[in-house]
Amino acid sequence: MALLVLSGSILVINGLTNLLHQQLMSVQVEQTKDWQIFCEQMYAELDGASFDKVEGNFLYVTKNAKKLRFGLMGDDFRKTSAQGTGYQPMLFGIKDVKIEQEQGLIKMTILFEKEGGRTFVYRFININ
Repeated sequence: MALLVLSGSILVINGLTNLLHQQLMSVQVEQTKDWQIFCEQMYAELDGASFDKVEGNFLYVTKNAKKLRFGLMGDDFRKTSAQGTGYQPMLFGIKDVKIEQEQGLIKMTILFEKEGGRTFVYRFININ
């Protein structure tokens, strides 16, 4: 009887472990898709834009005569007007963002609440 209970317990634990692994893998795939969509959106937003500045951990650009700001607000990465008005979230579940400028290169290091971090890099041609 003890062997039957023991083997049943092992089967249940094995099944739960496999289920947990599958759920973790699906979450990771979803976060990878979100990151890919974010990168495509950022490239589209910055394409044709002129660099203004990096200040207060925000990226400021001008595109089609509109001044825009990108950065962390709350727990999401947002696109707003340069004054911070408007609400266009681009990426959710963010713990921290560090935006740096080095000559023509903009580097955004994004730390997620659950997954770790990733880096987005963009080169502006018209940086002074």
